[in-house]
Amino acid sequence: MGERLVVLVRHGQSEWNLKNLFTGWKDPDLTEQGIAEANAAGRKLKEQGLVFDVAFTSVLTRAQHTLDLMLSQLGQTNLPVHKHLALNERDYGDLSGLNKDDARKKWGEDQVLIWRRSFDVPPPGGESLKDTLARTLPYYVQEILPCVLRGERTLVAAHGNSLRALIMVLEKLSPEGILKRELATGAPIIYRLNADSTVASKLDLA
Repeated sequence: MGERLVVLVRHGQSEWNLKNLFTGWKDPDLTEQGIAEANAAGRKLKEQGLVFDVAFTSVLTRAQHTLDLMLSQLGQTNLPVHKHLALNERDYGDLSGLNKDDARKKWGEDQVLIWRRSFDVPPPGGESLKDTLARTLPYYVQEILPCVLRGERTLVAAHGNSLRALIMVLEKLSPEGILKRELATGAPIIYRLNADSTVASKLDLA
């Protein structure tokens, strides 16, 4: 059996990240900086001597493009890739497409902060982090984790909030703990797991 390894990578900067817009399930692509971040992530993984057996990503362009660029840097463009909406970013509902400053003017800074940083309060028409966890975690347990425990080195390119859901489980963080966790774009986090799926070691390549 190979090592039990899973690498999580938040997509590179998107066009809407640059414009300070709530993105959610909207589908902008990467900026030039985002492309550079994704390529750099691939190079960092190659420098670690990593070779992967399988990859997972969302159905959104920015995550898929990030994964494609990393695999190109790794020389693994033929790697099996599974795409699923369970790994999509949190749905921001009525906030999607709005400038974050404009949203603060409309609803007030305190209310927007609650929507963005509380665990279980969703924005109108959208998802809370708790809701995102409820769809992401079963996919991780049923599809991703079995690959890892079989010794298949696994790469996951997804989004800030869907990855937060996985990190919460991997690192056994509380709702308060995960809300404080910031994920840089294009920065791989390498986890090696024990047989019982607990974390044996973690390496952050930010």
